[in-house]
Amino acid sequence: MQPKQQQINVQLGEKESEGIYSNLALIVYSPSEIIFDFARMMPGVPKAKVYSRVIMTPQHAKMFLNALEGNIKKYEDQFGAIMVHGKPDKSIGFQSQYTQEPKKEE
Repeated sequence: MQPKQQQINVQLGEKESEGIYSNLALIVYSPSEIIFDFARMMPGVPKAKVYSRVIMTPQHAKMFLNALEGNIKKYEDQFGAIMVHGKPDKSIGFQSQYTQEPKKEE
């Protein structure tokens, strides 16, 4: 038998319901937290402005990743594959910024 799902009542304020548009995400981390800065950048303008910062524990970030992957799969099942154009390291778009070198496998 599966555990009973807990129902959560979520409130969404008027300001938050409008949302923000972001075309650039910067991600930095420490051993205890992962920080997502959501920014907006305009073509030809070398400066971006951060409109929202979300701070999570690594465990919550992993749960968020799993939820996002699941929802993207459902989206693509319903609407078709999401096409990503251009190189992944292009200067405008979502990308990661690391504060430490990735560990090399030996």
